[in-house]
Amino acid sequence: MNLFTRLEQETQAEKAYLIHAPIIQQVFNGDFTLDDYSAFLCEAYHHVKHTVPLLMATGAALPESKEWLRAAVAEYIAEELGHQEWILNDLAACGADKEQVRAGQPAAATELMVAYAYDAIRRKNPLCFFGMVFVLEGTSIALADNAAAMIKQKLSLPDAAFSYLRSHGSLDQEHIVFFRDLMNNIDDKSEQDVIIHSAKIFFQLYANIFRTLGNAGTLVEAA
Repeated sequence: MNLFTRLEQETQAEKAYLIHAPIIQQVFNGDFTLDDYSAFLCEAYHHVKHTVPLLMATGAALPESKEWLRAAVAEYIAEELGHQEWILNDLAACGADKEQVRAGQPAAATELMVAYAYDAIRRKNPLCFFGMVFVLEGTSIALADNAAAMIKQKLSLPDAAFSYLRSHGSLDQEHIVFFRDLMNNIDDKSEQDVIIHSAKIFFQLYANIFRTLGNAGTLVEAA
């Protein structure tokens, strides 16, 4: 069985833990506020700003036998540069002080996810990073467009407040196709197992960010 199919099949329980986070259900039930959306964007900023450094760490740690994968990492870096600034601009469109957010601290759940990403790359295997990619890109495509539509409708926000969500929605389909083809070139079962284990962990860590949104008063105040 190819790796991408294994990822989809073997992480279903962990994905359900994410999808059933209360705030995600609230969004689709129309039960949310501007503070909720601002809090989400704030945490997104604090992990997305690490995407390029994590990609660089991954590329540097890959062995020579994975040179083909390092080339793909270089492509990812070129595409991901500056995405954290999109999020800050979305926050500004929501009325937040984006420089205050930039200077702020992430929630504990966000910091733990980022810390695990760096640790897994350096301590375990650089392939672990691709478990994170599967979680973040796959989840975004499944939820982002619908969430943006619901939030825009309820809060009457301008289009300028949704550059991050919409860039990770259906328009991002070619990214997941690229990722799928990349993963399906990994046919060593032990390497597949590393990425699947990583994805399971990242689903839980990412879900915990959503499950704690709004619980840290300083986060909402900063946004």
